[in-house]
Amino acid sequence: MRISSFTLLMAWSTLLNLKIHFRFLEIFMLTRLFLVNTATDIMNPFKRLAPLWKILFLSSIFYCSILCSSGYAQNKLPDGFIRLSEIIPDVHVDLRYYSKDNFLGRPVEGYLSPVCILSLPAAKALSKVQLDLKKEGLKLKIFDAYRPQRAVDDFVQWAKSLNDTTMKKTYYPKVSKALLFEQGYIASRSGHTRGSTVDLTLIDSTGKNLDMGTPWDFFSPKSWPSSQAVPEQAQRNRAFLRQVMQRHGFIPFEAEWWHFTLEYEPFPNTYFDFPIQ
Repeated sequence: MRISSFTLLMAWSTLLNLKIHFRFLEIFMLTRLFLVNTATDIMNPFKRLAPLWKILFLSSIFYCSILCSSGYAQNKLPDGFIRLSEIIPDVHVDLRYYSKDNFLGRPVEGYLSPVCILSLPAAKALSKVQLDLKKEGLKLKIFDAYRPQRAVDDFVQWAKSLNDTTMKKTYYPKVSKALLFEQGYIASRSGHTRGSTVDLTLIDSTGKNLDMGTPWDFFSPKSWPSSQAVPEQAQRNRAFLRQVMQRHGFIPFEAEWWHFTLEYEPFPNTYFDFPIQ
């Protein structure tokens, strides 16, 4: 008994994922319809192949093309954004919200890859900062840059769960979690979501962090750039970081020594939510 091309295809495609099965089947039928109706002899190189395998061959090519274009679309950033490594290839990135080393103690929603993303003007300004620092034998180390709104929402939900204090000793030892909203450490909106705010520090030629007096994201008045409760060397390092960032158009945040926003940010009223990947 002769088995039809369609029957063979159905048997073969059951090995595939259901979503892939339907998509490939659609492409198969469209390809078959095209080959039946076209008057152009495009099959000369494949005349020795059985009709089914001709269709499967072309369908596979079309399907692979769709997969490639889909992957490209997923990784394409919105207009006006860029991955910082494209402008500063030697930038040191330690994206803490991608890891467990942050105040939540786990990866944060929206951080799918340890990639630093910024608005194009912010990235260009930061590249000038890096050039200045290299003259001093120093470099930038990035802790956070663009942050999707879903990550901020994740912070808010975490803050409401008062029993989860896994990282209290490291990040907020002297602050009650119940007061994080009231004292401004957690908020429902963040400048990072607009794409031109960055958290960073300085490292020397060996990759060692300069002493800034407190760790990044440490919830305490000691983290204020103006705090005198940290060693004098840390105060000088903070002042130097602040000076070089301001020189290239960044505004410091008075409650966090590591936090800077581009003064003329391109999206001052837009809060983005595309994932980091």
